[in-house]
Amino acid sequence: MDTKNLIEKIRYCNSLTSYSRRKTIPVSVGDVMIGGDNPIVVQSMTTVDTMDTEGSIEQCIRMVESGCELIRITAPSMKEAENLKNIKDGLAKRGYHVPLVADIHFTPNAAEIAAKIVEKVRINPGNYADKKKFEVLEYTDESYQEELDRIRERFLPLVRICKEHGTAMRIGTNHGSLSDRIMSRYGDTPLGMVESALEFLRICEDEGFYNIVISMKSSNTQVMVQAYRLLVQKLEEGGFKPYPLHLGVTEAGDGEDGRVKSAVGIGTLLEDGLGDTVRVSLTEDPEFEAPVAEALIDRYQDRAEHEAISDIEGYPINPFEYTRRVTKEVFNIGGSNVPRVLADLSSFSEVTIKDLKNIGHFYLPELDKWKMNDQGADFVFTYKNPIPFMLPNGLKEIQHFSNWNSQDSNKFPVYSLQEFKAAEKLHPSLNFLLIEDKETATLAQDLAGNTNIVLILFTQNRHQMPALRRAMVNIIEQNLQLPVIFRTDYQGLDSDQTMLYAATDFGGLLIDGLGDGVMMGMSEVGGRSREESLSQVKLHNSVSFGVLQAARTRMSKTEYISCPSCGRTLFDLQETTAMIRKRTDHLKGVKIGIMGCIVNGPGEMADADYGYVGSGKGKITLYKGKEVMKRSVPSEKAVDELINIIRKDGQWIEPETERLG
Repeated sequence: MDTKNLIEKIRYCNSLTSYSRRKTIPVSVGDVMIGGDNPIVVQSMTTVDTMDTEGSIEQCIRMVESGCELIRITAPSMKEAENLKNIKDGLAKRGYHVPLVADIHFTPNAAEIAAKIVEKVRINPGNYADKKKFEVLEYTDESYQEELDRIRERFLPLVRICKEHGTAMRIGTNHGSLSDRIMSRYGDTPLGMVESALEFLRICEDEGFYNIVISMKSSNTQVMVQAYRLLVQKLEEGGFKPYPLHLGVTEAGDGEDGRVKSAVGIGTLLEDGLGDTVRVSLTEDPEFEAPVAEALIDRYQDRAEHEAISDIEGYPINPFEYTRRVTKEVFNIGGSNVPRVLADLSSFSEVTIKDLKNIGHFYLPELDKWKMNDQGADFVFTYKNPIPFMLPNGLKEIQHFSNWNSQDSNKFPVYSLQEFKAAEKLHPSLNFLLIEDKETATLAQDLAGNTNIVLILFTQNRHQMPALRRAMVNIIEQNLQLPVIFRTDYQGLDSDQTMLYAATDFGGLLIDGLGDGVMMGMSEVGGRSREESLSQVKLHNSVSFGVLQAARTRMSKTEYISCPSCGRTLFDLQETTAMIRKRTDHLKGVKIGIMGCIVNGPGEMADADYGYVGSGKGKITLYKGKEVMKRSVPSEKAVDELINIIRKDGQWIEPETERLG
């Protein structure tokens, strides 16, 4: 796509620089309103078997008490759809009137039953009335239209029931379950995801039914963000109503990885004012999901009051597909190098050898050598508190120029802009420049042609990601190809907020192909013990690598694409994910999909390298990509068999006998 005048074509958000939430039509889901001027709604999904009425009721209550405003329950067949009434009645008897959403796959009859009982139904265009057999099919325009006519006939009864009963609908496209028909015409693309939803949306609008929310979910954050942006663009271009958006990264995983990955996708869209309801999909009990969603949403309560950022008159980046910004390689930063991680130890007056284990570098005294794990920082930023001992070979130090000794090949100077302009000596290969976003407007002139520079870019603006994005536009417009490290600094946050905010701010930039590294600042250490500060350094290092991985820009560890448990799940997802992680977490860059049932099977895993999918009680089907390798493997043998498949594929390495950190 020609990006020269792309800003004129961008309609996916109100502004790239001023926070403004997209205005949508309001959609009623029982007593809860999604979109319009209403607050962003938090929702989650039960994990109990839908036929377990009392268990479902108890779990729904725990979810409501954790902050859920909508609860989704799977209805894979007619019997589960019918039992939704018993769950709904049981909740009402306990004094809970939370709206329920029926989750439908494959079974239109179940959807039609559920739509008469609950306040909302979710259908997936890829498998509601469409075909998904992983076949490459050729469609003429005539045969394609015949399929659309067939879908219309099968879908219309549900639309009419929803319209009659005042039931809302979510048209929820998933990247991994696009139909063979959509794949044949649009491929495995964000555009295919959008068109899949629009086909169903046209049928709804033809019937005068507009009580609709739309989602574009993927486990790949780049695809997810691009699909949502493109959806908004296509809604406007096609003359559709501005429907509310349900945001989510599907199969995000658990723990820190799941939270960081969710924030990269969801937070990037929230920054641009997109999103009306949020579900964070963690492989954990559902009551742990709502607080994460709330933490992401709450950040925007008063965001509109941020310091003004100058408008972007010509946006040089295509927001609908990933292209990494072209930069000059300076030392080992930029160019074709993976983004670098800078660890900030500048607030410590003295750093010991043992302290470096918090940034992935371990000294083994019995061997008198250093080892580095998969999350070993590339540079340590010490500023005016230089490290007094020799660093391991895999680590370089960034010092204030006044402390820098040009004879040490592992140390590099850093300057402010004013210090740089007055500097009497520079490193011949690599110099760092701490620069605020406001200083970038005349940067080419200020640098006077120097090219052995890496920028460490930061902002004081509360609307942090767009402010840094605006600064990057300044840099690009001046034809500067210097690498850029993004620095963030957060005050008074707990650990969860720190990881969510950093994942949002870094992630939104990385997904747009911007940035050659990240650095989380440690300016706030007052009141903390040394141990607490070191713990924060460890968190910052872990989150930095996690964000790069979640944005698909640097793979440093095994990635687990694990679905959140639901009533369809055929094994304990949390226990199984932990077991697989324990055996495989040393396989750097390998992606393993762990799916509770065939609904979230080979399609939902999207781009996983290997898959572990429940296919029956106690039975597992194992995949290589989307190819079945073994069926009906007893669950007690399935992890060993998965490892055998990885081994035969040449991707297995033996774990170290002594794991590091």
